[in-house]
This record gives sequence, structure tokens and C-alpha cells, in this order.
Amino acid sequence: MESCKLFMAEKKYKSLKEFYPYYLSEHTNTTSRVLHFIGTGLVVLAFFTGFMFHNWLFFLAMPVLGYGFAWIGHLFFEKNKPATFQYPGYSLASDFILFYDLLSGKQGFVVKKD
Repeated sequence: MESCKLFMAEKKYKSLKEFYPYYLSEHTNTTSRVLHFIGTGLVVLAFFTGFMFHNWLFFLAMPVLGYGFAWIGHLFFEKNKPATFQYPGYSLASDFILFYDLLSGKQGFVVKKD
């Protein structure tokens, strides 16, 4: 019965726009944000390097680079479960949105507490 209550209380997101604020709330630790930024940056670098040099090994490394850094951030710093397991598509897209937001200065690495 307890698991039934947990399942029913779980929010279902219908759009990336609706999901992104939740994603940000799960990424408030500075070290975790830095690790996410490094991992996503390495994924982008691996993609272009693999494409430029026609080397598929770079493409194989992409999930290890991206998820490796992110999951270390969640496990040791955020101390929460990555949203990837429940919302893989929205979470992946949000990783790239956060990367862009950090790069452009729209988001900071240090989250301001209200």
C-alpha cells in the first residue's frame, strides 16, 4: 500500500518547459553543477571529434563522459537520484539547456538561495 501512495504522489511532467524547473531544483550544489558542465562539455567535444576524425570510439565514450560526471555529482554532492532514471528524454535535454545557461551566464554555478 505504501508503494501505491508513493507512485500516486509522483508528478508526471508533460513538457520540457514544465520539467526544467524541477531539474534545476535537483541541481543546486555548486560542485555537482560544475561536474555536469564538464561532462556535457566533454560529450559535445567527443561528438565533434568523433565526427571530424570519423572515429566511432568517441561516440561510444559520450554516455560514459556525460553520465559519469553527472552521476558522481548526484551521488556524492547532491545526494539525490538522477532524473535520468525517471525522465530520460527530459533529463538529457535539460543537461544541454543547463550547459547553455551556464555558458551564457543565464544560470550561475552557485545557486542563490532565496
